[in-house]
Amino acid sequence: MHQLAKEFSLSQEITVYDANQLYGEIGKYRLLQFSDDAVQGAIDLKNPERIVLEYPRAMIHLMENNDPSFKKLFIIGHGIGTIASHYSDRKVMVAEIDEKVVELSREYFNYRNDNVVIGDGRQILSKVEAASLDYIIVDAFTKEGTPYHLTTMEFFKMAREKLDSKGSVIVNLMGKIKNDKFINAIYTTLNEAYAYSKAFSLPGKIVSDIRNIIVIGSNKTIDFQPRAIAGFVEIDLEQGHIIRDR
Repeated sequence: MHQLAKEFSLSQEITVYDANQLYGEIGKYRLLQFSDDAVQGAIDLKNPERIVLEYPRAMIHLMENNDPSFKKLFIIGHGIGTIASHYSDRKVMVAEIDEKVVELSREYFNYRNDNVVIGDGRQILSKVEAASLDYIIVDAFTKEGTPYHLTTMEFFKMAREKLDSKGSVIVNLMGKIKNDKFINAIYTTLNEAYAYSKAFSLPGKIVSDIRNIIVIGSNKTIDFQPRAIAGFVEIDLEQGHIIRDR
């Protein structure tokens, strides 16, 4: 591992480094990592156009399988800008609270789009015109996990108002598929706010493994191709409580 940069911003440590291995796969990778040691973004230096991590590939599949001609996407949480770069030919708006993350994405990960607004994603989304978005992606993390105010009933209802009649909100989470009170509560809250919802996770050796979990809520039925969703499988999450603004 070769460290390229280390920054301290918004009470967290951000590291950029090159590595010859990622999750057991040999190659040449550049990674963005936060202080909780979670990889927030990765590129293959030999093939920069390849989307390395499974969860953005799964999100892309869900969007394209349900609305292949979608035009407007709003993303909360920039990382290295993987999905925004992939859709550079469409109207994408990104909200990122930490300006340093955006600076590092430009310097080390070749992010070139001029579509990032610095600030709180919920506040920025609240100013977007109603019924104007095809998709909203929530991919925001702190060392405590997904920010609370992006998981409440009030947030999901506000997000629903910004989507058109076919639109969906897709949330990337980290947690356990069993006995995880926060994950269960987020999904239960999402399910109450939207007519249709589904949850997916990457397989793990044991149910107590922390892993990527993707949840999607929509006002129309949600379709996916099991062999095309980057190794994710549909799961049933347990009933939880409704999360409301404090």
